[in-house]
Amino acid sequence: MTAAISIEALTKTYAARGQQVRAVDGLDLEIPQGGIFGFLGANGAGKTTTIRAIVGHMRATSGTIRVFDMPVPKHLPSIIDRVGALVEAPLFFPNFSGRKNLSLLARSRGFPQERVDSVLATVGLTDRAGSRFATYSLGMKQRLGVASVLLKDPDLLILDEPANGLDPPGILEMRKLMRDLSAQGKTVFVSSHILSEIEHTCDRVAIIARGKLVRTGSVQEILSTGTTSRYTVKVPGDSAVRDNAARSLLAAGWSVFADEHGEMLVDVAAERAHEITAHLANDGLWVSELAPVARTLEAAFLELTADAQGGAQ
Repeated sequence: MTAAISIEALTKTYAARGQQVRAVDGLDLEIPQGGIFGFLGANGAGKTTTIRAIVGHMRATSGTIRVFDMPVPKHLPSIIDRVGALVEAPLFFPNFSGRKNLSLLARSRGFPQERVDSVLATVGLTDRAGSRFATYSLGMKQRLGVASVLLKDPDLLILDEPANGLDPPGILEMRKLMRDLSAQGKTVFVSSHILSEIEHTCDRVAIIARGKLVRTGSVQEILSTGTTSRYTVKVPGDSAVRDNAARSLLAAGWSVFADEHGEMLVDVAAERAHEITAHLANDGLWVSELAPVARTLEAAFLELTADAQGGAQ
């Protein structure tokens, strides 16, 4: 099956304060058709620059981009109806209702008017379709923005930081919307720096830092990367005993942390976890619990990008 998006050796440089800044640096990436693909990176990692190049908002310095196997931007007009992109917040008339805003947009672009109520239902705004846009919450405004790009019924939906600034209910609404669109057979390509949300939403992810690809794969594959695991270590006794145990492990070279509840956490390779018990026993400290902590996408991300943070977006 043809990939939804294929990127090879993509580079984008620009001048800033008399210096050449490389926002994207030889990026190779393939987004398969179907499912939700997360594009992860810290602010300034090159996510938005890459997306702008994909949708033709800027020209890359070098490299190639193919969307549904068609080179862009050269052949973008031939596949533009298959692509819906929400890169910047669309401009809506604040005193018009959500339905009227979409109706005007559909008329201006030649889309069937029946699509308006269809996309309002898709994004869950049917009940508020008659309300003025100015009265919408930020989450509702984001969903109306998604509705505007769904008017053409695209096969590929590109969303740049769609959960940015949303409160928890708004983030959950956006998560459900992306899953619903994926269930309809659409490919959803979403960039974000909200790692916990991507972990619960995406099928596959790519992590970039300083414009370079760091790792790509399924969420489970990303979570299984790394050479160490984190363990909760408990010793019976008061805080003084726990402090002694932490000092003993630190002196032996282990990385020791405390979680939000004050519990001791230790980073260690899984095959060496038993050495924690033996080491503390030699110091007369007995372990009552040694349990692995479930790895998060945030932890994997921080480990993978530890030496490559920064860049320009």
